Amino acid sequence: MKNSKSSRFVTLTMSAFMLPVALSGCATDRAYGEASGIEIAELEKLPAPRLENLYVIGPQKALEIEVVGSERLSGTYLTDGEGRISFPLVGLVSLGGLAPSEAAELLEAYLRGDYLLNPQVRVIPSEIPPPTVSVGGQVDAPGEYPVLGRQSLLRVINQAGGLAEYAQLDDVLILRTVAGQRYIGAYNIQGIQRGNYEDPTVYPNDIIVVGDSPNRRRLDSILRFAPLLSTSAILIDRIGR
Repeated sequence: MKNSKSSRFVTLTMSAFMLPVALSGCATDRAYGEASGIEIAELEKLPAPRLENLYVIGPQKALEIEVVGSERLSGTYLTDGEGRISFPLVGLVSLGGLAPSEAAELLEAYLRGDYLLNPQVRVIPSEIPPPTVSVGGQVDAPGEYPVLGRQSLLRVINQAGGLAEYAQLDDVLILRTVAGQRYIGAYNIQGIQRGNYEDPTVYPNDIIVVGDSPNRRRLDSILRFAPLLSTSAILIDRIGR
């Protein structure tokens, strides 16, 4: 039977940022992030990013910035290693992690009032790379993979060669930023494969991390030497209790 309510969210406070962490009901029941500043809120799924915000500005990117009616402010700008530009009249402006539309709104806010009454700014990346998702951890081929059309968690993991030998099946994470908030969804991939839970949608810029099973590694390490000890091996796993 499928569980329609498959997500729990935990909110973490780190520095000045709020980090909502989605803990899927299909994930393990162990406690995630028991540090101070955590709040739990029931949510059905990870929030989806706005379609126009799938591309975000990064370091060392060329941007065509047009300020309507002001040729002096318009031109090509290159972000530095931290995603910042030096903009006339304003100074150093951090655009890293923003969508072009959000960067335009930020520049308009800086210019409004002191410099222009009603500024209109357009930010156009000189080159928009194809949308990708990053897959890491215990998969056979970690890396960046294209996300074309509607993709799901299982499909993207299969693109990365599938689960590796020591993958922790109940510890698969999707990291996503939506409107400046960072979210982490935890999923039980085995439950999804069996059809117990919905296969979540994956979007460009998501980061997927498949956890490692230390108990399986430890067991394999012991069994590797078991033939040297006896014809059979009886193991007591006290750590796993």
